[in-house]
Amino acid sequence: MTKTSGEDPRKTDVKVSLIGGHRLTGETLHERTLTASLIGGADVDLTDVDIPDGAELRITKLSLIGGVSLKVRADVRVEVHGIRLGGVKDDGPSEPGGPTVRVDAWGLLGGVTVRRS
Repeated sequence: MTKTSGEDPRKTDVKVSLIGGHRLTGETLHERTLTASLIGGADVDLTDVDIPDGAELRITKLSLIGGVSLKVRADVRVEVHGIRLGGVKDDGPSEPGGPTVRVDAWGLLGGVTVRRS
């Protein structure tokens, strides 16, 4: 997550495309990110991000067709919300506490897959 002392800590990054997805990494994200496309998913790699315990990183994905592929450390809890035709694959921790990534996925087709390293 990028954050400098002079920035608003609740800044939202916005990524928009008509066709094609977005590849997002930790150094390019703030605490809130919105990615929108007609056709295309979001490939998000957060393995190099140090999310403090109790903090929440939020990613919102809007698309007609396209899911979310999320890669996080093993100790990060992932919450998935939204409406889409497609499932959620996640074998990670579900207990409250610790760092949390919230994914709001809104779309017609596309699931959310969480990989852990």
